[in-house]
Amino acid sequence: MRASTTGRVLHDPKGGSFRFDAGAVCLDFAHTGGEGPYAVFETLHEPSDLAVWLAEPPLSAIMTVPVTVDELAAAKVVRQAIWDTAHTRAAGRPLPAEAVATLNRTAAAAPPVPELAADGTTARWAPPVRSTQVLSTLAREMIELLSGPLSERIRECAGDNCPLVFVDSSRPGARRWCAMERCGNRHKLRTHRARRATGP
Repeated sequence: MRASTTGRVLHDPKGGSFRFDAGAVCLDFAHTGGEGPYAVFETLHEPSDLAVWLAEPPLSAIMTVPVTVDELAAAKVVRQAIWDTAHTRAAGRPLPAEAVATLNRTAAAAPPVPELAADGTTARWAPPVRSTQVLSTLAREMIELLSGPLSERIRECAGDNCPLVFVDSSRPGARRWCAMERCGNRHKLRTHRARRATGP
């Protein structure tokens, strides 16, 4: 998985879409839906939806064993654990024990095994490819993120009422917005209007 290939297009239930790069595939996965008020953003309705998401780059994990309903439910539990640990770390609070246990349990499963093609220049995931293997990869990435040098760079978007989280891997570490085209531009517009309102 390469950082340059992270990011997905997010869709607002009210209309509109924008590209959001969370800086890590596990964080991209955390934004595929959610619980409570975030259920309106759910994109993983059926097991096949999870299979399609995992098959896209950079994971490119084409399932050779169909995703089951139980595996979809388990994936959503892992997704919530990633979401919860990312937000608590961004807020500087202790990580929730249940979410940590979920990440550790998921990471304990064997990850996908890369297989070099006969031509020696391309590779794929060796079959069988199961969703549990790819979820292990996502959990391992989140564990590395939480325990690594970018741990303090996990942030929540500074936009009003925007819950999106990302890891700022830029050299200056000055990223504030989920995307400049969304919350960044909204902030600039509000600042411009405020200046005009208070100007001479």
